[in-house]
Amino acid sequence: MKAYSSLSEIKEAIKKGETSCRELVEFYLRNIEDNKHLNAFLDVYAGEAREHAKQVDKKIAEGTAGKLAGMVIGLKDVLCHKDHGLQCGSNILEGFKSQFNGTAVERLIKEDAIVIGRQNCDEFAMGSSNENSAFGPVLNAADNSRVPGGSSGGSAVAVQADMCLVSLGTDTGGSVRQPAAFCGIIGSKPTYGRISRYGLVAYASSFDSIGIFSKSIEDNALTLEVIAGKDEFDSTVSQSEVPAYSQKLQKKDQPYRIAYFRNTLEGEGLNEEIKTSVEQKLQWLRDQGNTVEAVDFPLLDYVLPAYYILTTAEASSNLSRFDGVKYGYRSTNAVNLETMYKKTRSEGFGTEVKRRIMLGTFVLSASYYDAYYTKAQKVRRLIKDATDELLSSYDFIIMPTTPTTAFKLGEHTADPLEMYLADLYTVQANLCGLPAISIPNGKDSAGMPIGLQVVASAFKEDELFAFSKYMMET
Repeated sequence: MKAYSSLSEIKEAIKKGETSCRELVEFYLRNIEDNKHLNAFLDVYAGEAREHAKQVDKKIAEGTAGKLAGMVIGLKDVLCHKDHGLQCGSNILEGFKSQFNGTAVERLIKEDAIVIGRQNCDEFAMGSSNENSAFGPVLNAADNSRVPGGSSGGSAVAVQADMCLVSLGTDTGGSVRQPAAFCGIIGSKPTYGRISRYGLVAYASSFDSIGIFSKSIEDNALTLEVIAGKDEFDSTVSQSEVPAYSQKLQKKDQPYRIAYFRNTLEGEGLNEEIKTSVEQKLQWLRDQGNTVEAVDFPLLDYVLPAYYILTTAEASSNLSRFDGVKYGYRSTNAVNLETMYKKTRSEGFGTEVKRRIMLGTFVLSASYYDAYYTKAQKVRRLIKDATDELLSSYDFIIMPTTPTTAFKLGEHTADPLEMYLADLYTVQANLCGLPAISIPNGKDSAGMPIGLQVVASAFKEDELFAFSKYMMET
């Protein structure tokens, strides 16, 4: 069977009798087996997927199938799927099974998407390379010696290597967009609160967002259309109506106004080939009659420090619940209650998670709270206000998704600061709660994919998708 790149292709093939949901599931299961070495999946729901496919085929024949009939999807290992394993890439949740479906997962299933498995990720979504998982690193399908990006690396590789059509990941500081760029696919992060976080294991609650991996803009838009919207189980979710994103992919009649940050393209850390690919796309946009202007954004230097102070603080608080008392791993080396807590957390959490918990605990401590946490919150507000003001004059901000293409496994593990710099261009959207997307933008001389990032105003996902489709059609 040929590999399909969009749900519309699949639906057309099913209509013509060229394939069926059952055949699609078998195709993806074979690909998962053939690509086991990539370590993208932690669990494969082969029996369930086959049975569900049979039911969806019946619904299609009866004309009662949902919007996503024919879509085979994977879930990052931080999303709750009832009666299925949930470990967040960590030993501390050893043996844990979710007791309910998260809202996004529930909505997918209701529209007849077929869930094929649970995907590997950096532990508790903390990482930029997918090397922090307790289950081993995920490998980039384009070059197995390189990382796929993180933290949603398994979800990205699954789409990249045709192990499913779409994946749900999560994006706290670029964890969907960065692996999408490294793997040469589309990765979107919607406005904060656009998708309910009910059933998403929290890393940093004021930053976390469920995101979507796909090979087509249409599939990304349709998936968001299905999973977005108000939810009684999440008090932070937006009450705004959800547009029919998949029906709003036409380019607007007027020229676009586009800004890019002068200091991103002139920065020393930016790979020359990525710089060239961005400049070429900007020139193409000018040639098409759009307004493209360089702007200065002096607060860019403060984006990464503010992000890491605030997210580690929130992680310190959120991860305190994993203590071995009620569920998951419990140390067998404890002699009393205090040592049970200490040894369980020391043995159950990985190095990077412990590092971030300690950093967060430090910035929240009485002596340093105002010097770090309070100041970072004020900087976050300044960055958000400046970004919103800029977007009041422009339709979009364009920048590289990443400073480099996919790096070698182990290349940055000895220096956490080098690893954190991989998030340099993606964290701003999370600090501001804005929608952003990474789309493929060519390859470097080694054949590794390059991503281009677009940021829009809050709740302008429809315009973001339409603009991205316009750029990808060139």
